[in-house]
Amino acid sequence: MQAALNRWFGLRGEDARKLFTMLPVFYFGGVAESLNYTAFMALFNQRFGVQFLPYVYIAEAVIMPVEGWLLAKLAGRTAKDRFMRILYLIMLFILIGNGAVLLAFMAGGFDFRYYYPILFVSSNFVVRQLTLLLWSTAFDLCPTQQAKRLMPVFVASTTTGGITAGIGAYLIGKWFGTVAVYALAPVMLLIGYGFFRKSLARYLTPLMIKEAARKQEAPETVRQDERTNRYYMKQIVASPFLLTAIGLMTLMPTLYFMMEYQYFNVAEAHFTNEGDLTAFYGLITALQFTLCLGLQTVSGKLMNKLGASNVLLGISLLFAGGFGLVSVSMNGPYGLGVISFSYAVLYILLYYIAEPCYQLFFKMMPISERDGFRYYAQGLAASGGILIGSFLSMTHSMSWLGLAPLAWIGIALSLVLIVVAWYGRHLYIRELVGSVQSLFADLSENAVSFLGAMNSSKSLSAILGYLKHPNDYVRELALELIGKVKDSTFFPHLIGLTGDGSARIRFAALRAMNLQTASLQELVQVAAFLEDPDEEVRAECVKLLGRAKHMKSQAHFFLRAKLLDAQPRVVHEGIKALYALESEESYPACEETLVSMLDKGGEWAIYGCRTVADLKLTSYAPWLMTLLEDPKPAVRAAAIHGLGKLGYTEAAPALLAMIPLADKEIRKAILDAFIDIGQPAVPVLLEHAAGGNPFIWNLSVTALAYILDEKTIRQDLIDLCIQRITTSSREGALPEALDRLGKPELSELAAQRVVEIHLSLLEGVWAVLAQLSDERVVLSLQDTIRDDNEEVRENGMEVLAEGIGDRRLSGALLDFLKRMEHADDSGSGHPRALIEDARTWPDEWLSRIAAHAVEEGERSAVKEERKMLSMLDKVIFLKQVSLFSDLSVDELGHLAGISQEEVHPEGAILLRRGEPSPSLYIVIEGTVELSNGLEGVSGGTIGVISSKQSLGETSALDGAASSVTAQVIFDDALLLAMHGAQLSRLIRLYPEIGIGLLHATSARVRLLENMLMKMA
Repeated sequence: MQAALNRWFGLRGEDARKLFTMLPVFYFGGVAESLNYTAFMALFNQRFGVQFLPYVYIAEAVIMPVEGWLLAKLAGRTAKDRFMRILYLIMLFILIGNGAVLLAFMAGGFDFRYYYPILFVSSNFVVRQLTLLLWSTAFDLCPTQQAKRLMPVFVASTTTGGITAGIGAYLIGKWFGTVAVYALAPVMLLIGYGFFRKSLARYLTPLMIKEAARKQEAPETVRQDERTNRYYMKQIVASPFLLTAIGLMTLMPTLYFMMEYQYFNVAEAHFTNEGDLTAFYGLITALQFTLCLGLQTVSGKLMNKLGASNVLLGISLLFAGGFGLVSVSMNGPYGLGVISFSYAVLYILLYYIAEPCYQLFFKMMPISERDGFRYYAQGLAASGGILIGSFLSMTHSMSWLGLAPLAWIGIALSLVLIVVAWYGRHLYIRELVGSVQSLFADLSENAVSFLGAMNSSKSLSAILGYLKHPNDYVRELALELIGKVKDSTFFPHLIGLTGDGSARIRFAALRAMNLQTASLQELVQVAAFLEDPDEEVRAECVKLLGRAKHMKSQAHFFLRAKLLDAQPRVVHEGIKALYALESEESYPACEETLVSMLDKGGEWAIYGCRTVADLKLTSYAPWLMTLLEDPKPAVRAAAIHGLGKLGYTEAAPALLAMIPLADKEIRKAILDAFIDIGQPAVPVLLEHAAGGNPFIWNLSVTALAYILDEKTIRQDLIDLCIQRITTSSREGALPEALDRLGKPELSELAAQRVVEIHLSLLEGVWAVLAQLSDERVVLSLQDTIRDDNEEVRENGMEVLAEGIGDRRLSGALLDFLKRMEHADDSGSGHPRALIEDARTWPDEWLSRIAAHAVEEGERSAVKEERKMLSMLDKVIFLKQVSLFSDLSVDELGHLAGISQEEVHPEGAILLRRGEPSPSLYIVIEGTVELSNGLEGVSGGTIGVISSKQSLGETSALDGAASSVTAQVIFDDALLLAMHGAQLSRLIRLYPEIGIGLLHATSARVRLLENMLMKMA
């Protein structure tokens, strides 16, 4: 059952925990809201008078801006989670207070008529704010993508609550009266509060810790500029599009309130008994929410197919139809049923369908102003809708018009609504183009969501007109919209862009084409793109031809030639296209080409690995294994990716063995590969998660956390994680032992490595907790615990102490963090014995440090007679270079891995002014003179570089000509050389390396400036 629900709603494993905690909030909130609404409307209409509804609504329209201002003030002064709790409790106490007053009236046998407007206004505040609070809970406690997945479930839960409330109101109202129905609402809200509080504590409070601390430290917020509202008003008045949006948002509530007034009047006239009226309201509520639940199952698909604009237009037509039915059946035998059904339908259309559609209007606004426009417009529309609807309803309550004429006014307004909805649909395209020209964003997804499939000829002609627009962004957007329609009739317009001067437009035109019904002549026209000078355009053309399965042989003819293209990307797409066409006669040629790609190495091998992965060519898995030894990291990463996509479990031991000395990119590729392999990799991963190298342990545990379900994680990983972090103190004793033996440099290096190991262990534990709780919360908690503010850190620790994900693991993690913060490295026993033991430890760097320490002689300084430096020698030396002193052992190890030891005799030229140099040099021993001399021409000395200083940084990284000449002087020089291309890649992966080089470059610039000042 659960698996079927997961498939239907598209849910993932991590959603289940959140649903278990949050669904009761929506269910009991829905029950409480509907019970409250049903009861207070019945009480007001019976005991005060339905004819006074317009007056109360006008009072509400006046109160709402003040209400919004007060809540905004409270929200600005209070942390988000605390504000949500306070607002929930305010609503709970309002319902409890009203319930107590009503019960007192009933018990005392007296009544106070003028209390019921107060009951109406306060209870309606609960209805409004509870709905907003529930949706805010969904979006604030869930990341955006998760909220999209869970929202249908939350809506279904709230709707089910409404059905339950309707049935409950029907039964309780008949037997116990309306007061009992109202009194039950705070009980339901109180039950929901426990789940609400738990949800906030688990999923929102950890996110708010840092923000709350910053708020306390920050000065008072500067008052918002009074001109803001005038600015929004000025912009709205100047924009027909925004005026149209506000018109829709105002007219729909106006019509709804008019229909609601008709419904309450007719129902009150039919049911003179309060209990019967309440029961009837409950029955309509149950039917209403049942209809809503059914509609929710198709509303998403309907919205995707028709688009929001067509949905709004359809709602406008239904509004007109509803008032039309009411006007003709008002005084007939079925009048009550028709009005009740029309009211129920309009309620669902307004609050569950139209509200989401409105939001797409504001996607046209700049993101920095979007919320301002949205809230200002919604405030205007809400107040305007209530006021207009109330004033029109007053024409009946003041006996100026009957209900039937009022319904005819509703029909007239509905016709106006239809015109506004139709007009807004066409204004949207113009506004869309304006947004693209202003470079706000790529809005094609929003356009399709709003316009739907764009089957309207007017919309299509408007879109086609923009294909000749001078702005490339506009044309590209038009092509993207056409591509989403997938209509072959656009082909003549698209093929005309073959000769366009912009490669981006040619590419977009190809993506928009549909060749499913193309003729041979059209296929030949498309094939002209195969000779395009831009490789991206050629590759896209190959992909397009691969989808022309109705002309398989002709497409095959054109595609075979692209196996000889000069660019690997095009060849990659060519092989995939031929396989997509199932051109078996081309398979041998494809295989020959693929072998050639893998043999060539470099970019060719990368695309070869991608081809193998995309086509699932398992026979090439052994070949990809050989590429794991390729000298180029990008090729190794591509091979790892391919092995993962092939599900090649035999690669698991080799991949795990690569981890200790791998850089970030390779480690990420290995993690993704294991996740792709999935369940078959679990035994190998569990074996390595039981101990061994901390970085292998980290990756194994992280991969298992992604692969295993929650139950298996709790069974197999929790104890492994607790055991590993509990016994991690062994590594911490090594730095102290080295220090006691008088090896401070090795002790410092070992201490830094221990910190890296502990951080790696932490990553694995956090990954497990993320799968047991909420990934966003865990990421925020990690950030909180690393914060510089002690109070923020303590609050984060307190969240861990309360337990997150798994109480045992959370507690063990808290102890581990405290040990790291108050490290006690006092080793027990003889230090030399500990160092001897450390030589066998699984971490490669700690074992190297220990081996280095027990060898004869001090190796803290590099000796002249040493011919080759070991990796650890290089790391120790680089640690002493100011450029790299802040780097981790891991980062130093990668630098050492790309550095080559070179000896240059006296007089050797390392850099020539005006010529590029591919390498950065760091002086180990010797002296290098920097001058401004050119070849054959001596120049003045700019500076002298000696041990632990660098030269050639700028030229090595950007390929520019050197601004100085560098020559070895006095004696031979021993240098470490790093090739620029390899160094650039490491800088991309490890920005700290780039920061060090930036400091070196700045120092060189200051040196040159000082020389120029002296020369002046």
